[in-house]
Amino acid sequence: MATDTHPSKAGAGAAGPGLRRLLLDNGALTALIVLLVAMSLLSGDFLTTQNLLNVGVQAAVTAILAFGVTFVIVSAGIDLSVGSVAALSATVLAWSATSAGVPVVLAVLLAVATGIACGFVNGALVAYGKLPSFIATLAMLSIARGLSLVISQGSPIAFPDSVSVLGDTLGGRLPVPVLVMIAMGLITALVLARTYLGRSMYAIGGNEEAARLSGLRVKKQKLAIYALSGLFAAVAGIVLASRLTSAQPQAAQGYELDAIAAVVIGGASLAGGVGKASGTLIGALILAVLRNGLNLMSVSAFWQQVVIGVVIALAVLLDTLRRKAGSAAAGAGSSAGPGSPGAGRGGAMKAGLALVCVAAVIAAVTFFNSGSSGGNTRIGMSLSTLNNPFFVQMKAGAQAEAKAAGIDLTVTDAQNDASQQANQLQNFSSSGVDSIIVNPVDSDAVGPAVRSANEAGIPVIAADRGVNKADAATLVASDNVAGGKLAAKALADKLGGKGSIVVLQGTAGTSASRERGAGFAAGIKAYPGIKVVATQPADFDRTKGLDVMTNLLQGHPGITGVFAENDEMALGAVKALGSKAGKSVSVVGFDGTPDGLKAVGAGTLYASVAQQPKELGKIAVRNAVRAAEDKKVAGTVKVPVKVVTRQNVADFS
Repeated sequence: MATDTHPSKAGAGAAGPGLRRLLLDNGALTALIVLLVAMSLLSGDFLTTQNLLNVGVQAAVTAILAFGVTFVIVSAGIDLSVGSVAALSATVLAWSATSAGVPVVLAVLLAVATGIACGFVNGALVAYGKLPSFIATLAMLSIARGLSLVISQGSPIAFPDSVSVLGDTLGGRLPVPVLVMIAMGLITALVLARTYLGRSMYAIGGNEEAARLSGLRVKKQKLAIYALSGLFAAVAGIVLASRLTSAQPQAAQGYELDAIAAVVIGGASLAGGVGKASGTLIGALILAVLRNGLNLMSVSAFWQQVVIGVVIALAVLLDTLRRKAGSAAAGAGSSAGPGSPGAGRGGAMKAGLALVCVAAVIAAVTFFNSGSSGGNTRIGMSLSTLNNPFFVQMKAGAQAEAKAAGIDLTVTDAQNDASQQANQLQNFSSSGVDSIIVNPVDSDAVGPAVRSANEAGIPVIAADRGVNKADAATLVASDNVAGGKLAAKALADKLGGKGSIVVLQGTAGTSASRERGAGFAAGIKAYPGIKVVATQPADFDRTKGLDVMTNLLQGHPGITGVFAENDEMALGAVKALGSKAGKSVSVVGFDGTPDGLKAVGAGTLYASVAQQPKELGKIAVRNAVRAAEDKKVAGTVKVPVKVVTRQNVADFS
């Protein structure tokens, strides 16, 4: 039998060339090493034990998901459902152990079984239903996310303490998520290299028809492959929820794309037949190192997304060129051995392209590093999202205050992802900022990360939303519940206490949506002549507000009022109402954004509950500075909330 081993070339001097050959043949590994060196040079806080452990924790969930996706991609498929399946599995565990009173051990088994069942359905749709894997798993993405919201009713569910240890550390030092990641990586490597199922994956990915003709039961193997992906997604969901001490129905959104990116960056081919566990782990670590390093270097939250996207594209381009070079070398003749000039040129090209990838990152970081104000006091600020005018204004107010005071302020965007926000707070703690401002995605989920900051002696200021199960030096916020009640009174007064109204809710599971909705529901009860005929989520988004309002008008053409839990949805509703807005139908929004106030002035939006987000950002920075200087701060600082109508809009504009 032919073998790749060359014992005649082994010797005392083989270690050096062997390492060089390893790096040249693995572009992703080379890129990771160069990236680590670059980040350590660019940030003095990067190459510390605590921060490297943070990188491992932040890579864990993506890596576990990616290990499961590796099985599917190797077999020439795709799985877009893993993020939603992870959220559903964690929700099933939390709901079973709390609301249903199921023993924790059985609840964990139910969660794992949920993941396997989702994967099995995916496999059945692909193998027996003949659906493209993209379509089958896209359908499961929606189904699993919907079931997660149905079970949780859109609200986070506390995670059992006995399972939450998976998000803790051993001996106060070694993170358990890293250990789980390593264990799942070893299982992946074992399955791919040492089992009949693993060999079947490569055979199916290489040539499915040839695999079938050789006697392989392709359909049954696909069932097992997708079920295995679902199993890994369930484990990832449990680890993620353990870190946050709560099951978030909206958790892991977009993680399927990170998982696929990690697999491809690690050298797997989307055409199938190629891929390994070590490459997937390297791909996940590259993504984690990038996000961690960019946070530490105060790179703008917007540019972070650009840089990461560029690196993913360059990494895939590297892999494509590497494969083309390999094919060309093979076509030139099999005599070109490892030491031939052609092999050397190919290796140099791989290393060169890896360096180009990293150089692109460094150049972008150097050129666009605009998140710092250059002061002595360092403050980190994590906002729940910057895809909303309210929080963009809060950021603007905070930056204006920091610039005026000569403060070094770093602002990050959690993109409504509680896990990503936890990572950002960990990065702030590792970099030794003087204080942290956090606008929580979820008040419960942010608790563990805030406790870590507490242990490091870093004061934390909560902005707009409170922090649960941890100590915040102060809460700077307007009262969302009180604002909801004011909105109810304003709308009811405008309608004369009678009419039919619809409510557009924000993103399910967010505290802002819950609190504003609860305040409005409590306030409208005082007006029995007003009937709420429909309540639908529009995710704080103007386009979704337009679409949802358009649909609701078909079933309820006679409505006389609309309450939207933010101005963006209210403006979408105004667009859907057309000429009715401000005349036969009164619309009330929330936030007092510039566009909202403009609509109030024009009369199309009857009122908006203004929270003055710029002032909120300024006050948060002032209190963060005071807390950093060990000065006394009030436990709660309330920013006034007011109803803005056409009569007083000039005072706010």
